[in-house]
Amino acid sequence: MKKFLIYAATAMVITTSCKQKNSPDMQKKVDQFVTVDLKTDISHLSEKEKQMLPLLFDAAQIMDQLFWLQAYGDKEEILAKANDEATRQFILINYGPWERLNGNAPFIEGIGEKPLGANLYPSDMTKEEFDLFESDSKSSLYTVVRRDSNGKLISIPYHEYYKEHIDKAAELIRQAAELAEDEGLKNYLSLRADALQRGEYLASDMAWMDMKTNNIDFVVGPIENYEDALYNYKAAFESFILIKDNEWSQKLTRFAELLPALQESLPTQAAYKAEVPGSDSDLGVYDAVFYAGDCNAGSKTIAINLPNDPKVHVEKGSRKLQLKNSMKYKFDKILMPISNILIDEAQQKHIKFDAFFENTMFHEVAHGLGIKQTINGKGSVRESLKEMYSRIEEAKADILGLYLVGQLAEMGELPNKDMMDNYVTFVAGIFRSVRFGASSSHGKANMLTFYYLEEQGAFTRNAETGTYTINYEKMKEAVNSLGGMILKLQGEGNYDEVKRLFDEKGFVREGLQADLNRVADANIPKDIRFNQGKDVLGVK
Repeated sequence: MKKFLIYAATAMVITTSCKQKNSPDMQKKVDQFVTVDLKTDISHLSEKEKQMLPLLFDAAQIMDQLFWLQAYGDKEEILAKANDEATRQFILINYGPWERLNGNAPFIEGIGEKPLGANLYPSDMTKEEFDLFESDSKSSLYTVVRRDSNGKLISIPYHEYYKEHIDKAAELIRQAAELAEDEGLKNYLSLRADALQRGEYLASDMAWMDMKTNNIDFVVGPIENYEDALYNYKAAFESFILIKDNEWSQKLTRFAELLPALQESLPTQAAYKAEVPGSDSDLGVYDAVFYAGDCNAGSKTIAINLPNDPKVHVEKGSRKLQLKNSMKYKFDKILMPISNILIDEAQQKHIKFDAFFENTMFHEVAHGLGIKQTINGKGSVRESLKEMYSRIEEAKADILGLYLVGQLAEMGELPNKDMMDNYVTFVAGIFRSVRFGASSSHGKANMLTFYYLEEQGAFTRNAETGTYTINYEKMKEAVNSLGGMILKLQGEGNYDEVKRLFDEKGFVREGLQADLNRVADANIPKDIRFNQGKDVLGVK
């Protein structure tokens, strides 16, 4: 990147060397992220597919390096300031000296607050300065803002500013494409390599949507814009290497065919389910074998819904990928221990991974059901519900996802299904989701659902044991009534009533907080982190 040395960002100043105040406290922070081996069975892959994997690992590692540059800057500089292994590990978990699951609080002495724009803008840039900055590309997803030799703001495309890294990654991806036997994967990898070097991703996104028979998937590039907390303009680099679970993916293809029938079955009046479900329910199940960059920072995602480009949504929809092994790790290491504390002992047998997986998977399916346009001329549901939309949409997906599992069981599509497993696991999942508060849209949705179910008698709390017991019949009734109520509120664009519901129920009340405090005292991990790479998977 010698060409752009004059454009260096204003340095994130560290005023003192890292002096660990309390090493045991830092080790405790590290231990909140339990380590798991990220691997899966690859015996079904062809020899050429196995030969592709090391190339994809190397390309993904470059995405990791790029995210470090975006999130902080010089990785080795901050790691060198850690004077013990626990501090070093916590820096690596957080991709910098700010604690991502604690409001980005600095955890190294002498470090200030994390710049809202991370290292995507000069850290001394003001919003007023940016507003006055005349540039057609300043708000692009794929440009970095820097200062020129005169201190003036300039906007530089990623593929130019990070050229050395991107060219290496593109070459590795092209080598993998040459080995690809699946034509859809070959085409996608070739186009994605081009996209990285040109900064134009539409064609490769379209090609990614067209892949149907691939055993390997490779998500790579600048994708989500959460790291840019200043404007949410800039996309951050990341990568997933994924191995398809063909058995479950085939099941999901069958479920997608049933979407029209499932839409008709929704527990509401015909007017609120009159639309035909979109054709964007391309569902797949994968095991992840590598997370790099943005997706590996702090909390680990267990499902992917991409691409983000609305042009792709209009023409081809999106793909929803469930990361089954990552989901299993979170189930085993986090949800099960929470359940042992908060679920009635007699019902703990109903906490099952298959139910957790189904509840999570059909949450994504449920997003595509219901209606997108109000029935009374208020425009789209999103527009009419304004800032309340994301909250009520997440609540809809939660409760209708549970409803869909029941419907598929009744249709004979999920043989030998005991819905009690899904109900009990669903309630336990709420405890997992809100143990650190309900500030996000999904957290607020969880609270609305939790308190509605409680009011309907779907579960009760034993004051002596502090555990929760689910009532099957009342749970089934509450799922239907809450699902119907949300669909009606969305269909009518009833902003005032949606706001009232969240004002009343969209937060953690004192009684539940006391139970969550018991979970906190049990030192259950916050999240997982990965032992991952070529050696772990067994490829060279």
